[in-house]
Amino acid sequence: MMRAMFNSMIVGTDGSETAQEAVRQASDLAKRLDAKIHLVSAYEPVPEGRLREERQQVPDDLQWMVNPREDVSATLKEAAKALEEQGVRVETHAREGDPADAILDVAEEQGADLIVVGNKGMTGAKRFLLGSVPNKVSHHAPCSVMIIRTT
Repeated sequence: MMRAMFNSMIVGTDGSETAQEAVRQASDLAKRLDAKIHLVSAYEPVPEGRLREERQQVPDDLQWMVNPREDVSATLKEAAKALEEQGVRVETHAREGDPADAILDVAEEQGADLIVVGNKGMTGAKRFLLGSVPNKVSHHAPCSVMIIRTT
């Protein structure tokens, strides 16, 4: 029965340990269900001068949010490679803007059955602070949400 329930899964990643654990657990589930994973990561393009300035003010674990798109692409590529090595079908999506919105948009577009997010972190830099990603995703998701307890 579960096989038919979850064919397409969305996983948000930012390269953090929390996100990596969410990806790992989603991978295990996808393998068992023969589901496809859509990996999503968000970025905001900002001028390099502002980036340098902001990186000095942002705590280490949030610096991923003030990186240009190339870093997001690298994060996605790395996570996708790990999934493919596990034999999981995967597609990557780099989106501009708020991480929760990016996850929700891709879930809608792909007609996803399940969204998987980690419970910690992934709040984004201050300009994105609209509540944490899992919180926002769970309130607005077009499908089931699995929040992985990563700590």
